[in-house]
Amino acid sequence: MPVSKEVLVREKKSNRRRRVQLAPANELIKKPFLNEYEVSAITGRAVSTLRNDRHLRRGLPYLRVSQRSIRYRTPDVMNFMEARPITFEVSE
Repeated sequence: MPVSKEVLVREKKSNRRRRVQLAPANELIKKPFLNEYEVSAITGRAVSTLRNDRHLRRGLPYLRVSQRSIRYRTPDVMNFMEARPITFEVSE
């Protein structure tokens, strides 16, 4: 029995990943709180890494606004980034 085109289109749409629209970085820094997708964009860490760090109680400090809503303070994110500089020693 052939599968209708409508069923195939519905299946394709359900398999798509969720796309999150993010503001430019200079606008994100002005916000007092950031969600995990915004923190991921700023720090370069994967969202799954942020979630794993929360589970293991390490990494960035965060706030649980509701059961499924996590927020990070922007100054905490900036401090986290600034505390991990990479320097190069020049040997002569």
